[in-house]
Amino acid sequence: MSIDKTSANLGKTPEEPQDAPVVNPEAAAAAVTAVDPRLLVREQGLLGYWSEFKRKMKAGELGSLPVVLGLAIICIIFQVLNSEFLSAQNISNITVTMVGTGMISVGIVFVLLLGEIDLSVGSVSGAASALAAVLTVNQGWPEWLAVLVAIAAGAAIGALHGFFFAVLGAPAFAVTLAGLLFWLGFMLKVLGEDGTINLDSEGLIGQLTTYTFTDVAAAYGLAVVVVALFFLSSFLGNRRREAAGVPSRPLGDTLLRTGLLAVVSFAAAYMYNQYKGLPLATVIFLAFLVATDFVLRRTTYGRKVFALGGSVEASRRRVSA
Repeated sequence: MSIDKTSANLGKTPEEPQDAPVVNPEAAAAAVTAVDPRLLVREQGLLGYWSEFKRKMKAGELGSLPVVLGLAIICIIFQVLNSEFLSAQNISNITVTMVGTGMISVGIVFVLLLGEIDLSVGSVSGAASALAAVLTVNQGWPEWLAVLVAIAAGAAIGALHGFFFAVLGAPAFAVTLAGLLFWLGFMLKVLGEDGTINLDSEGLIGQLTTYTFTDVAAAYGLAVVVVALFFLSSFLGNRRREAAGVPSRPLGDTLLRTGLLAVVSFAAAYMYNQYKGLPLATVIFLAFLVATDFVLRRTTYGRKVFALGGSVEASRRRVSA
């Protein structure tokens, strides 16, 4: 919460002490505390969110609304074309298929928050995957070791790109475009003339996408854990904000948000149980999503990412001050 002291200091000269009488009492009386409007929205609850939503719509700040509407339209069209599109089997298969792309998307969010771009993520992920497959199938390495090597290779490639960008000063667009082409060629070279390698569907890598928790309690239990953790995190966060004297969400707002999450979570659990059960890939993706969200919102590193994305020069001056 910030306080505007401009009006309170109106009419004072630098030589005057801070407790000198105010020359313009009318202006001083009209001075108000400046509060971040986002905090007021949080304090006003649902009414505040509705007012903020209308303000953003009038200002053209659509946010994620076009994406949500687009997905809804796509689902309606495909359901009309094929009545099985929204079936439990198809939705379960879609959620498993999107995990790989989703993991890459979560990582690229960090780059976008910095105000940069990375064109090489597809080629880097392909190169790391090809390396894991070759080590497992052709070289006979244990799958868990091959996976660790692939992760380390991806991290090393990212560090190499970061060196060219952060140390040598090359533009991120040029560095990652070159990486896209180079690592794509590297992947094709590693895979060999055939261009494909068949993994064991019963092995560790295969089980990451094919294993499901068939017990109905697994999906419903995960839903209970997600809802409970969300409520506790929101409730305790509001308590800390109240103790610090800053605006916080009303309890009714927290309960409503928790209830909406519970509806979505248990509906998803019911849908999974109508097919084979809860996919392991979905659990891994959710855990990764929650972990990265925590890093961005609750750690010093995450705050630095947001700060650098807002203004590199301001962040540099803040550190050097």
